[in-house]
Amino acid sequence: MSDLDLDELRSELDDFAQPEKRAGRSPREERIIAGFEEIQRFVNGHDHAPQHGEERDIFERLYAVRLDRLRALEECRSLLAPLDHQGLLAGAETGAALPKEEMDEDELLAELEGAAGTSDITELRHVRASAEKRAAEEIANREPCPDFERFKPLFAQVQGDLDSGVRTTRPFVKDAGFLKADITEGQFFILGGQTAYVAEVGDTLKAPNGEFDARLRVIYSNGTESNLLRRSLQRALYKDEAGRRITEPAAGPLFAGESNDDDLASGTIYVLRSKSDHPLVAADRGILHKIGVTGGNVARRIANVKLDPTFLMADVEIVATYELFNINRTKLENLIHRVFDPARLDIEITDRFGNPVIPREWFLVPRFVVDEAVERIKDGTITEYTYDPQTARLVRADRPYSKVGA
Repeated sequence: MSDLDLDELRSELDDFAQPEKRAGRSPREERIIAGFEEIQRFVNGHDHAPQHGEERDIFERLYAVRLDRLRALEECRSLLAPLDHQGLLAGAETGAALPKEEMDEDELLAELEGAAGTSDITELRHVRASAEKRAAEEIANREPCPDFERFKPLFAQVQGDLDSGVRTTRPFVKDAGFLKADITEGQFFILGGQTAYVAEVGDTLKAPNGEFDARLRVIYSNGTESNLLRRSLQRALYKDEAGRRITEPAAGPLFAGESNDDDLASGTIYVLRSKSDHPLVAADRGILHKIGVTGGNVARRIANVKLDPTFLMADVEIVATYELFNINRTKLENLIHRVFDPARLDIEITDRFGNPVIPREWFLVPRFVVDEAVERIKDGTITEYTYDPQTARLVRADRPYSKVGA
């Protein structure tokens, strides 16, 4: 042990000593310091200053409001500067804040009331911003969905449909008459950044104002659910600038009276058979078909395809073609592939550079079923069917995709 006298020992321990409490602080100053220390603990735990924004946790948004006010008041900055080891007071405003009430010094102290002497950040008092109240109500009205696993595949399918263009999103607009009151079971929406699914619609109720309403069970893609009135969901969608309605699959014209940018005056559904000697192809050559849609000449489309892994790196022969008029080619092809998806061929092909490729347009479907599918495309009923590989026929889908042209 080193020969330290008392003065040297005191000097060695200075770095570990707790700072002395500054005498003579008023209760007002203690509350300001306690409120600032809560913000500092948040920063230590999250590695960033609290931010505004609807997507943020309610307590983070509360701290963001508090920090803005502390920065704005000279008295608070002077008091807290010696404690500000994280440089919070010198930072810019904590992001684009939602409109909030102005807060003078007394109001700030009221907001900080209760902070001194407690570390329980859930003990909120005087939360003034209406945005915080709305967030609290939303949190309170949602709870974990106990059977979310049953709905999880629906959300995955909807996302896949959006990615492929089978579905699109449209603004939920007040002036659109059919949108105004018609929220029905099975519809999907985007609300607050989450996909929302209307799983159940209860019995019709008569509101005090004489209008009719119904209680909904709404499942959200984050695994929560809420039990709210239809008109409450409508209002939430109206108010959310990013609120959207997700269309039914293949909504929008397959055959239209008016052309859009992605419409064609005519198109051709083609069915091809591969000449590949791959064992999987050879084993089922009679029922293995590539089904697609083109706006050009099919013969030109298949020229030199033996260098294309999409065509299994082999020549093909044309089995059938079907001419259609005024179609949306992309939507039609996506719809056809969706109908025959249960019979999609699972195969991996190596391209001429040695890279693995998984072709997605080959299906184990007999020719006569393709003929039937085309007839159902023409009469608009194809969206009610899917292909059953066990019986090798089209069967009614459990849940129709949509009406053609809807």
